[in-house]
Amino acid sequence: MLYYAQARRMMVDCQLRTFDVNDNAVLDAFDSVPREAFVPKNQESFAYIDQPLRLGSAGSDLRVTPAPMVLGRMIQALKIQPGVAALDVGTGYGYASVLMAQLGATVTAIESIPELVAAAKERLAGKAKVIEGPLRAGAAGDGPFDAILVNGRVETRPQTLLDQLKDDGRLVCVFGPDRGAKVTVFVRAGNAFGSRPLFDASLPALADFAQEASFAF
Repeated sequence: MLYYAQARRMMVDCQLRTFDVNDNAVLDAFDSVPREAFVPKNQESFAYIDQPLRLGSAGSDLRVTPAPMVLGRMIQALKIQPGVAALDVGTGYGYASVLMAQLGATVTAIESIPELVAAAKERLAGKAKVIEGPLRAGAAGDGPFDAILVNGRVETRPQTLLDQLKDDGRLVCVFGPDRGAKVTVFVRAGNAFGSRPLFDASLPALADFAQEASFAF
């Protein structure tokens, strides 16, 4: 336990703070949530490396938990305050969900891979509502949301999710083709949606948001 506590402190100081994560509440959440509890068994010793960690897959649909410094910047960009409603899309084992709950959000987590749904329910009992379903559909029945986090790369505009935002709500995802993807924040203003790229990042594409192949002649 002491090893993991020290590893968390190193993660916060050497990965998050050095990558412009400067919100004290976000830093405290990362320092208090045991990341090793949200990875597959026998992978706990890798929980604090500065790389994405594979959680599971269904065919070509791969789930990872983003590297801490990337996830930290993504959650910081959501500007979560106590009492907000948040949606965690592609929750995997639920790590991002528990971080947002630690920040005071009421969290709904959605996952489409059954074994990951079971893993998330086990870990998030009492901390977030976990539902199983297609990621692209979101969770309209639990919305609208102040904050939506997508754990994976989105190749097409996630309009159904955007429509589940409240006015002034924010959606953060890794958006774009693999080599040109950037963490992007979308903000709703009435029926309009603005977007702003924040920094380059790479995550596996989520099948629900994959760009359809086109043919060249």
